[in-house]
Amino acid sequence: MASRSLSRLALAATGVLLTTLLGGTASAQPTDTPVFWRVPATAAQAQALTAAGFDVEEGDAGTVNVVGGQAVAAKLRALGFRPSYFDTVYKELPARTNSLAADTFYGGYRTVTAHENHLAQVASAHPDLATKYTIGQSWKKTKGQGGHDIQAICLTKKQAGDCTLSTTSPKPKFFLMAQIHARELSTGELAWRWIDYLADGYATDTTAKSILDTTEVWVVPIANPDGVDIVASGGNSPKLQRKNANNSRGGCTGTNIGVDLNRNSTFKWGGDSNAACSETYQGVSAGSEPEVQALEKLARAIFPDQRGTGNNDPAPSTAKGTMITLHSYGNDIIIPWGFTQATSPNDAQYRRLGAKYSASNGYLVGTNEETVGYDTSGTTDDFTYGELGVASVTFEVGGSSGTCGGFLPRYTCVDSTFWPKNKGALVTAAKAAAAPYQQ
Repeated sequence: MASRSLSRLALAATGVLLTTLLGGTASAQPTDTPVFWRVPATAAQAQALTAAGFDVEEGDAGTVNVVGGQAVAAKLRALGFRPSYFDTVYKELPARTNSLAADTFYGGYRTVTAHENHLAQVASAHPDLATKYTIGQSWKKTKGQGGHDIQAICLTKKQAGDCTLSTTSPKPKFFLMAQIHARELSTGELAWRWIDYLADGYATDTTAKSILDTTEVWVVPIANPDGVDIVASGGNSPKLQRKNANNSRGGCTGTNIGVDLNRNSTFKWGGDSNAACSETYQGVSAGSEPEVQALEKLARAIFPDQRGTGNNDPAPSTAKGTMITLHSYGNDIIIPWGFTQATSPNDAQYRRLGAKYSASNGYLVGTNEETVGYDTSGTTDDFTYGELGVASVTFEVGGSSGTCGGFLPRYTCVDSTFWPKNKGALVTAAKAAAAPYQQ
């Protein structure tokens, strides 16, 4: 889920006041156990809190949820806010965590290494269906500090020209991306299950077979591997790293380091935070981060440009391709635009397609303003739609509270709730890839 963006001109005075009271551009990661604090706040106050370095998330009408420990609550009270406990961040773990498989943490969530091994295993076991690609490198790897390759897998029943980096390959394409915000743990697990459903199910499941016979399915299960490494390093108390690991600006510490990769895309970049320690820090320039460069390069390699350059130029009804970027939390299906409160020129078609997704998962369909209540600039779904005309949406997986809510739901929720709810929606997206605007 994306934190609230800052309207810098309207809120400059408020932001300066909060920054002064906090003694810097952002508060450091709290040393006490973080929880969700429910805070009554106007939209302007919420944006100013975000600009000042608080980790501000979606709440009910007239409130926001702020992530942090007692130190954060004390700072809120000092600024005149009235935080009250809302929910835990960390959920109850299974009784026998010592029996977990290697390369897992926090009850069963997989590490980056596990995801990398998984893609290799699927490609090896199903050479007629799967092709693994390295599409770029993480920030740490570009700096010689370890890090990872950014990996993708293409799944289809291979015929001539299939699963090549080509905008003219014969089959329509569905692109699924997960864990661009590292702490949103369930999203990578959903990508894992989607890959296995198609690859393992091709021989026995008629729906999986139909999809792979007619469609290319591209998956990037871990879009922010350096960030996920930081999260997983906390073990049974995952670190709440949202951004990548770029620590080159701002003197930030703890989980304040990095660039928000879902604010760094090249389409309509520049409307979010310039404060390096903010959770929505957009980076020094559009597409500055290697992870974003890799994702955009892949999208441009597999999707043709099907849309004009103006904000009001619709993708034609004949445009092909679907894209879902998985986030958490909120139980929302967010349709373009993100960067403005104006609806997209394909708004009616998006609402029809979103309703088909919602028939499976029950999520609320709407724009940013209608769902999470804030604008976002430089996002991946705005890029794939705005630049290429691909029918692109965000899924916010899971509720705001409870065992299966928040950023760190109990691992068992993936199989008990998230996968059953979203499997059908992903199937719908794959089947719609040939003509998404005609649904």
